Amino acid sequence: MGIIAWLIIGGLAGWIAGHIMRGGGFGILGNIGVGVVGAVIGGFIFKQILGMGTGGFLGSLFSAVVGALILLWIISKVKRG
Repeated sequence: MGIIAWLIIGGLAGWIAGHIMRGGGFGILGNIGVGVVGAVIGGFIFKQILGMGTGGFLGSLFSAVVGALILLWIISKVKRG
């Protein structure tokens, strides 16, 4: 997948996860950062743990959102603790 696709999926995933977890996004760079890291986490979970790949734009976006939600949840627990 090209760098432009990574940035688009990362931005969308970060924005969606930000709205789900705290009611708002993190700005364009924050959304991209959260989404790209989330894509790595989600891709790992779907491929290694669940044994299935994510195909296409929607599959990649879904796994990135799941990973971004996990990332934001972990960050919220670390900040509180």
